[in-house]
Amino acid sequence: MSDLVLTGGAVLLPGAGLQPVAITVADGRIAAVDRAGSGRAPSGRQFDASGLWVLPGVIDLHGDAFERQVQPRPGVDFPIPLAIADTEAQLLANGITTAYLGVTLSWEPGLRSIETWRALLAALATHRGYCDLRVHLRWEAYNLDALETAEADIRAGRVHLLAFNDHTPAILEKMGDPATAAKYTERAGVHPDAFRALARQVAVRAAEIPAAQARLAAAARDAALPLASHDDASLADRTRFRALGARICEFPMAEAVGQAARDAGDAVAMGSPNVLRGKSHLGWASAARLAEAGICSVLTSDYYYPALPRAALILAGRGVLDLEQAWGLISAAPAAAAGLADRGVIAEGRRADLVVLAPAVGAWPARLVATIVGGQVAWVDGEGVSRLT
Repeated sequence: MSDLVLTGGAVLLPGAGLQPVAITVADGRIAAVDRAGSGRAPSGRQFDASGLWVLPGVIDLHGDAFERQVQPRPGVDFPIPLAIADTEAQLLANGITTAYLGVTLSWEPGLRSIETWRALLAALATHRGYCDLRVHLRWEAYNLDALETAEADIRAGRVHLLAFNDHTPAILEKMGDPATAAKYTERAGVHPDAFRALARQVAVRAAEIPAAQARLAAAARDAALPLASHDDASLADRTRFRALGARICEFPMAEAVGQAARDAGDAVAMGSPNVLRGKSHLGWASAARLAEAGICSVLTSDYYYPALPRAALILAGRGVLDLEQAWGLISAAPAAAAGLADRGVIAEGRRADLVVLAPAVGAWPARLVATIVGGQVAWVDGEGVSRLT
């Protein structure tokens, strides 16, 4: 028996582009792709996708916009279960069916502290929703006091992706500017003098960092987790982290670093807000240009969930990449980078994670109509309601 049949739509199939086919969903997976493209569901529900596109669900490997639900203003925190529920609503409304929440575990107090880390893990363990929510541990290099906690959580299966971060040198450099320093101290909820003292205290332990990173990398490899390095500034950085098993290069700071990663067969992830805005907010390389050059292989939401599907459509509209290539940056490619062999493309046997989209017409931009996760209609707009029977 089928749970859902989508008929009449143009479906994005691997190697074939948009095709007029029907999709039958059963037990959360794609049971059949019918190239006749018509027919009535023998059982369950039917979604009339006539005039619409049906695309693979979006997979976000790096997104920390959920922090704004936890702390919408500096020093103003809300219950984490509420923040997670609101985050999921945003994810589903943007077609994101698998989301790795980029949780920074830092030596900083407040939003990125070990207390917040533990509270987030506890809330995620009891959350019941549609989106496949996963934990992307962004390990701050100088947070050596939390090493055993991070290692234990990796071994316990509470972490799904490990990334090596090192923002401490930049924080120390910026503490001399009162306006910039306020960004960190307000987020941490402590007086600037106390924050400076803490930063200086952790900075003296730099010599311990390589051994700590090696321990965490070993735990991640034992758990078969994907590993990433963040903001690689040089070829030496990329080489060192690749030796630890980091096959995802997140936001390389120089094009040559990204090119070297791709030449070595690694995934190169960049932020979709860069594509949407037409430039990096930090003045780094253009993600659109690097994607079109084949250097950037994965797009992520970074700090703004709505940018992810829109960036793929922008790239498809530029004409260098076709729709399958552009949408693959947010579906097939992140699935491959994270080792998720059960999703990322529309094919029989894969998870029924689907996005139903109204394509752009004239001055009207593309619009999300429905998000389907594991065969369940998880989000739908007003038009989608009328198409679901």
